[in-house]
Amino acid sequence: MATLGLAVNLVTYIMGVMHFSVADAANSLTNFMGTSYLITILVAFLADTYAGRFKTVLFAMSVEFLGLVMLAVQAHFPKLKPPICNIYDPNSNCIKVTGSNATLLFVGLYLVGIGSGGVKAALPSHGADQFDDKDPKEEKQKSSFFNWLLLSLCLGGAFSLTFFVWIQDHKGWDWGFTVSTIAMFFAVLIFAAGLPHYRIHAINGKSALTEIVQVYVAAIRNRKLKLPDDSKDLYEINQDSESGIQSEILTHTNAFRFLDKAAIREPDSTQNFPGSSPWKLCRITQVENAKIILNMVPIFCCTFIMTLCLAQLQTFSIRQGITMDTSITKNFNLPAASLPILPVMFLILIVPLYDQIFVPVARKFTGIPTGITYLQRVGVGLILSSLSMAVAAIVEVKRKRVARDNNMLDAIPFLQPPIPISVFWLSIQYFIFGIADMFTYVGLLHFFYSQVPKDLKSLSSCFLWSSMAVGYFLSTITVKIVNSATKNITRSDGWLAGNNINRGHLNLFYWLLSVISLFNFCIYLFVSKRYKYRHESHESATGESK
Repeated sequence: MATLGLAVNLVTYIMGVMHFSVADAANSLTNFMGTSYLITILVAFLADTYAGRFKTVLFAMSVEFLGLVMLAVQAHFPKLKPPICNIYDPNSNCIKVTGSNATLLFVGLYLVGIGSGGVKAALPSHGADQFDDKDPKEEKQKSSFFNWLLLSLCLGGAFSLTFFVWIQDHKGWDWGFTVSTIAMFFAVLIFAAGLPHYRIHAINGKSALTEIVQVYVAAIRNRKLKLPDDSKDLYEINQDSESGIQSEILTHTNAFRFLDKAAIREPDSTQNFPGSSPWKLCRITQVENAKIILNMVPIFCCTFIMTLCLAQLQTFSIRQGITMDTSITKNFNLPAASLPILPVMFLILIVPLYDQIFVPVARKFTGIPTGITYLQRVGVGLILSSLSMAVAAIVEVKRKRVARDNNMLDAIPFLQPPIPISVFWLSIQYFIFGIADMFTYVGLLHFFYSQVPKDLKSLSSCFLWSSMAVGYFLSTITVKIVNSATKNITRSDGWLAGNNINRGHLNLFYWLLSVISLFNFCIYLFVSKRYKYRHESHESATGESK
């Protein structure tokens, strides 16, 4: 509720108030979103190892609250922002925000990004910690938890995309940031109030991530040693010892055998193996944990492109909407930034149906607690994202044709009437991508949580968030590469250059993303069919994803 309206309308704020160009504003948003997701890795590491998930979420919420306060203050006082100017008027000489005011803007934004990243890193895992994997009933409830987590995000997002965006556009950005600040304040209070009822994950000060790095270092150091014929000769702690009881013991597998060298006991070493350097000798459980992470890397890499597509719906599609007819009735217009409310409202309706009807029915046929495998769910979303970009390209062609037929290619938004084509044409691409969201992102969140080792549960959500971070940064790079590559072959100096998208070639950019997404889906099919679920996963009964 506090940040979704900000995320979708941030390009409008950075362009209209801070006077950035379209491409620079889009890149500022994607860099902001990328940082927000990338910071989750560090935060999750601290949550798993030192701070604990509850304290991490509480601290991250407080940081996000502080960032929103700074943005609200800057939006309220004229001295902290450039003079009012219409960035869309080619005859205007708008002054871009600079100096200390630019510093205030980006410090506030990135505090929001860091805080939001902290919540993303630890909150899903903290919620999943409330369910016992060894209890079949609670295991099913945990599956529902991830679906209801998405539903709660949609409910908060729906309020943000309507009420908060309306405030930003009609009452001013200072009021818009203020209501977000108030929402964040109540979020802190509500979350803290649940402390007496939470199951708190115990931390032991050891870093599971460090242990995985130790496996690679030890494997490289032991690369000249010969693997034993019997895997029982590889090092592992006694399962009956106190440390063995407290640890998750994994059995040896034959995948990635080169990592097994990290657990080779040297013939001339002493028998006091627990006293050996962890950078020279690792337990077989450590090695298996490293194998699990390495096994997920191809799946992880196939998720970048979907976020690359999502970034365009949050940037260029909003710019399209500003040029179009946003009227619903004679007296009410839908703000362009509120367009994502359409797939959000659809998700609010379909998520309960998916969780309460589809999953139980599918469970009877497949015997899988989640109805279909995680990777099947992800695959559906990936192909839908490609379809969404194809639809976006077709709609953009229609939008520009209407503008050309009405001699409005150079029309200035807000100063001249909008192009006579309903903004609801854009809802088709949002609608398709909304379904893709439900399948892919929730599927990935559950997949990563179920597959990673016990001590890396917070980091499990970071696989999703960091893949989204890469996607957002990839969007920034892609926009720059496309503009550079097409600069000398188009009259607009690039497909996406300038502030007038009517003179650009956004439709070709969408087609490019659709083709890239389709190619990415083909690669995903190849790697997902070869993925082996970890032994204790309830999906392992299926063998491989179908």
